[in-house]
Order: sequence, then structure tokens, then C-alpha cells
Amino acid sequence: MRPKTPTLEQLASIADEYRLHLSEGELDQFRALMPTTLGSYERIDQLEQPLPNVRYPRQPGYRPAPSENPLGAWYWRCSIKGADTGPLKGKRLAIKDNVCVAGVPMMNGASVLEGYVPEIDATIVSRILDAGGEIVGKAVCEHLCFSGSSFTSDTGPVHNPHDPTRSAGGSSSGSAALVAAGEVEMAIGCDQGGSIRIPSSWSGAYGLKPTYGLVPYTGVFPIELTLDHAGPIAGTVADVAGLLQVIAGEDQLDPRQRGVKTANYRDALTGDLKGLRVGIVPEGFEWPGVSEADVDDAVREAAAALGRLGAQVRELSVPMHREGIHIWNGIAIEGATMLMVRGNSMGTNWKGLYNVSLLDAYARGRLTRADDLSDTVKLILLLGQYLQDSYHGHYYAKAQNLARALTRAYDEALEQVDVLLMPTIPMKATPLPGPDTGFAERIVLAIGMIFNTCPFDVSGHPAMSVPCAVSGNLPIGMMLIGRYWEEATVLRLAHTFEQTGAYTPKARPVAVAGRSR
Repeated sequence: MRPKTPTLEQLASIADEYRLHLSEGELDQFRALMPTTLGSYERIDQLEQPLPNVRYPRQPGYRPAPSENPLGAWYWRCSIKGADTGPLKGKRLAIKDNVCVAGVPMMNGASVLEGYVPEIDATIVSRILDAGGEIVGKAVCEHLCFSGSSFTSDTGPVHNPHDPTRSAGGSSSGSAALVAAGEVEMAIGCDQGGSIRIPSSWSGAYGLKPTYGLVPYTGVFPIELTLDHAGPIAGTVADVAGLLQVIAGEDQLDPRQRGVKTANYRDALTGDLKGLRVGIVPEGFEWPGVSEADVDDAVREAAAALGRLGAQVRELSVPMHREGIHIWNGIAIEGATMLMVRGNSMGTNWKGLYNVSLLDAYARGRLTRADDLSDTVKLILLLGQYLQDSYHGHYYAKAQNLARALTRAYDEALEQVDVLLMPTIPMKATPLPGPDTGFAERIVLAIGMIFNTCPFDVSGHPAMSVPCAVSGNLPIGMMLIGRYWEEATVLRLAHTFEQTGAYTPKARPVAVAGRSR
């Protein structure tokens, strides 16, 4: 249908917003020119848009009852079987619920999107099915994926499989919890501030944020185009490598991808660390008021174990690492406001696949049910819009320029060593908030753990969380950071450490009394 011609009142409001001083007569002259151009929009509505083909039959599945969802980690259960043969044949996978799976409901943790059913498969979903994998459900994620803890989803909290009173980590909360509990072998996660690595660290899984652009983000609900990453979470390094092998590579529809270089990740798992150089980054330890001593000690002991396995391990200072959180804030707050909120998940000014049905469904929900947005999203949009209105993108622009300096600092360090090492998260899994937890404390619990993870979303380097110890029954993650496109080196190091048995998974699905749905 043809869009309606704006009224004079609507044009006057727009003129006022842009500080244009136009008389009613001038506005009427502009208005008279608009119907002809709006005819193009009518024609656009009549044209068929090209969308990816959905190649594998499926049923819509069902919302699981609490009795079969003890951790609160499943949003939806289904069974979509891929090709008869392939490298993922026999593997069960959970897909984070910000990823489109055709015919299967998608909520992205937010009631404002509840009821939406995609008509396309994300590129990574198609690749998983082509490789013979079976998708057995959608994993709960946090509200619009804007939390590093696991209590902001509108379906209820995701419980840590080691201790149900603790956070599983976010925003890929369900993905990591299901892997750690042994309900699936593999899962897809997405990462803008640490959302693959945080839940992998706290739940006790292996989670890799690949090099920026290695894995296409096509068909995934974004937060900020320059921070978006998708990647694998699995129960073993071999499964991380196997899933990455399938989902990596260009698809020509994602503007984040440029000069992509893939490798044979499975062949990298040699068990030999001879000649590999590892740099322990002291700035990743002893964060004032945040770091826990047992976490720092466990990661340093894991680094020492790598030395005993044949790697050359030494300390290597990267002072600018401590600036990463500030640069990330400068990009994420305004960037997420403009794309994830005002841009209704799609925005403008980029070439690729726009999911129009997702944009429409989210815009309707966001504009009619804005009060239902989570407190973390409300905080970001209030601050982000204020910064845009008052400073007109100045700080976002400067932060993006500083991102190059941060990237260069890591690159220079990685000229001296092959991999950087630090704790994934400075502390172990935090308690889930209770009904008496104050507003400010809830916000801190939701986003106050990203100090070490978020800088690598800015820089784009591959970074992997490797379970390295247990303290007080809670897993501790060691983060390994590599050069651009050198995931194979990171996986080689992680796999060799895994074989030491320093971390033995003990999590199992648990009954959670009184879990609200």
C-alpha cells in the first residue's frame, strides 16, 4: 500500500526537531511534492524481495514445561534434522534465541518480540543443517542480549548448572548452561561485550568469540554493527573447532565481513605446544574492587601448566587494556541506541540482508510496549539518546578512532607472543538477585563483569574462554587471545590444556525449586 502523505502538523514537528524555521506555506509546498515520491514506496511494497531458501523440513516445536527445563535454559524445543551426512552428523545443537530459525518462534529474551516467527534461517543455521547437525531447540538469551548475567530474560532466570542460586552468565545464558549440563554437545552464542565468553566461563564450557567477521551475522538480531560477533560454545575444544569449521566463512550478505581467512581448525588440535609463545597480561588481573584472588591464582597456575606442556610463557604488559572498557562504553551505548533501539534492529546505511519481518515485529512491540523493556536496555537508550542529542555523536566518533589504537596495542603485543592470556571474568559466578535486591545492584550484577571481555569485541581479535579450575564448586575461565584469523593457534593451545584434565566437568541438570516462569 502507498504510505500516507504526512500532515502539516507532522511536518512541522519534524522541522522543529531539526531546527528548521519553515512557515505553514513553505511546509505546504514541500508536502505537495511528496505524493509522487511516495508512489515509489507503494511499488516497493508490490515487489518480491529475495530471501534465502529454507531447505530442510521442520515442525514448529513447543515451549517446554518446567519439568523438562530445570535450568530455565530452553526457550523452545524442536527437532530439525539436517543433511544425511556431514561433519556435524549425530551432534545436537541449541541455537541462541536471537538467531533466526525459520518456522520456530524467536523472542530474543524480550516480551516485546514474543510471538514473532522468522521465515528465514540465519546463514549459520543453514550451514549447521547442511553439515548434518540436528537443531534441538532455541536457548534462552538475555533481554535483547544486553546483560552479562542470566536474570534479565522475560522468560525468567537461567540457573547455573553447578549452583542454581548463581548466574549462568549472559547473554548467551541458555546456550552455555545447556552445553555445561550435557543437554547438547554444541550451541551457538553471540558476543558484543563478552556474551559467548562470560557464560562459558561461569557455566564451565568452551566458548570462542571468533575474529570480527569470520562468522557471518546474517539473520541474527544485532546490537552494534562494529561489535557483533557470533561463534561456537561446546563441551570440548574439538567440538568448538568442528562447529567453527562449519559456520566460518563469507556469505556476501554481512557488511561485517571483509578479507575473511579461514583454516582447518580441527587439524590444529595437535597436542603440541612446542614453539608457542604465551604472554600473561598483568592488566587483566587484580582489577580493583572486582577481582577475586582465587580466580587470579587459578589462571596463573593454568598459565604455568602451559609452560610445563612446552609453551614459552612470560608476562607481557598491555597498559591500554585497562582503557578497553571506556572505549567499549563510548561505542556500545550510542551505537546500540541508534541500531538496536531507534533503528529497530536493522538501521540503515549498510548493504546486506535486511530482515524486514523482524524489523516490523520488533518495531511494533517496542513502540507499543516500551515500558516492558529491561532496565539495562532503558539505561542504555536514555544515556545513548542524551549523548546523541547533546554531543551529536562526538564521543562515539572519538571512541571508534580510539578503537584503532586499542587494536594496535594488542597487535604489537601479539608480535612478541602468539597468544595473550588473562582471566575471562575477574570473579566467579555471582548470585542471582532476589526480590529485595536494589535497582542499582541489579544493574551492576547485569553488566559489571565485562572488564576483560569487552575490549576484544572492540578490537575484533579472537578470544576464547577455557575452563581451567573449580573453586567453591564454581568454574573459572582462562581467556586466550590470538591474532586476527588465527583461531587455529588459540584452539591448539586450548585443546592441549584440556587434555591435562585440570578442569573436569561436574555439572548436571538440576531441579530448581520455586523457579518462576
